Amino acid sequence: MTLLLFIVQFALALHAQHIAQTAASRALAAARAQDSTAAAGNTRAAATLRLLGGAVLKHPTVKISRGTEGLAVNVEGEVVEVVPGVHLRVAGNAAGPTEKWVVQTG
Repeated sequence: MTLLLFIVQFALALHAQHIAQTAASRALAAARAQDSTAAAGNTRAAATLRLLGGAVLKHPTVKISRGTEGLAVNVEGEVVEVVPGVHLRVAGNAAGPTEKWVVQTG
């Protein structure tokens, strides 16, 4: 029975990691658009986490660093505990350049 609980615990950890990665990717897509903001990425990540992660990914945090040339998104959280005393954390990361239109001359 203990082995079965550990298998379920680590399956939930993999699922939670996929949720965190999905939230990070969707936040990146929203925040990297021209004239977008980090707040738009936070909104998209929060919506994704609300839809996908409620029961599996606990206490998620979203950090977005947006500069003029690029941005990075980090989503972290705790996996729901099935086996007492097993506290697992997962993270999803995404990074990319910010989009901007450039007029070519010549």
